[in-house]
Amino acid sequence: MIEQDLVAMDYPARLKTLLEHRIGLWDVVAEAQRSGSLDSRIRDHASNDLNILIKTLANLAAIAFNGGMAVKIGMRALGETANQYRIVRLPSSSPAYAAVSYQTKLAGWRELREYLVD
Repeated sequence: MIEQDLVAMDYPARLKTLLEHRIGLWDVVAEAQRSGSLDSRIRDHASNDLNILIKTLANLAAIAFNGGMAVKIGMRALGETANQYRIVRLPSSSPAYAAVSYQTKLAGWRELREYLVD
């Protein structure tokens, strides 16, 4: 199973596995000011241009956002373009988001299974 394998992998191996399954990983924030690790502390951010990115991805079916701040920034950046894709709002994978159990987070992330390419 991909999620079990990813937990035990180092970062380069995780990226390789994502690519093998045709899953892209892109940060909605290019740069920002933030004190600490909480996304709620992001200030003065510059967004990556998601619309330019998705124009290069003819087979893109879904866009998933990792956590509430990513949803907020990403949806603002996409605007009406978001209506062309399945938008998946994932629970934050951050350890700082400890109010939600790992099992609950995993259940949310499993929604992406239907988009995996073997």
